[in-house]
Amino acid sequence: MEIIDAIILGIVQGLTEFLPVSSSGHLELGKAILGDASIPEDSLLFTVVLHFATALSTLVVFRADVLEILKGLFSFKWNEETQFSLKIILSMFPAALVGLFFEERLEGLFGENVLLVGYMLMITALLLYLADRAKETEKKVTFLNAFIIGVSQAIAILPGISRSGATISTSVLLGIDKSKAARFSFLMVVPLILGKMAKDLYGGQIDFQSAQIASLGAGFIAAFIAGLFACTWMIQLVRQSKLQYFAIYCFLVGLIAIGFGLWN
Repeated sequence: MEIIDAIILGIVQGLTEFLPVSSSGHLELGKAILGDASIPEDSLLFTVVLHFATALSTLVVFRADVLEILKGLFSFKWNEETQFSLKIILSMFPAALVGLFFEERLEGLFGENVLLVGYMLMITALLLYLADRAKETEKKVTFLNAFIIGVSQAIAILPGISRSGATISTSVLLGIDKSKAARFSFLMVVPLILGKMAKDLYGGQIDFQSAQIASLGAGFIAAFIAGLFACTWMIQLVRQSKLQYFAIYCFLVGLIAIGFGLWN
């Protein structure tokens, strides 16, 4: 992969990770348009590296929340921070199980599967539309909610299903306040990504070839910087805007992706 292509895809990842429009779907579309000929395993490697960059940007943006959670945990009390951390852990189980038992099948989906991306973007659009029509409340995330949101995150492993869109929409449909839904959605993916990186590094699945280092590094930096901007912006946008605009966008991009896939 050329460095300029890696930077473009890194910016796409950084911007779309926090927008409810499917970063993985946009990455696959970007690879198809740019003519990325990498095999699915290498394509997945690049995707994981970019997700790690945006996870790091999430930690930077939410550093105050993370420090507060850590302080609460080390007080060894059944406080709000401890409960929030357990909810985050609970939300990880569905995606972790899917990744554990269906990893090889999932890898095959990350290889310019434009038609699949198009159809999944349509589903994302529907989720956002339904969430936009849900009544706003001020409910907090419960343990049951955390597990259900985790299931939606597991489904969002499919390219084209927006992870933030699916988790935020599920949260809103469950009656959770939008601000709390966005905060939980952005934080719940961090340990999952870090765990995935640790597993692949320890298990030897990730093999950094010398020819890949420059493009991976360029993509990582681009995704991190773009992620800092997008995460900060989206915190305000989710609170103030309506999801229907993102639903329209996903629907239109989905149509384009389906058309592109059928044409080619």
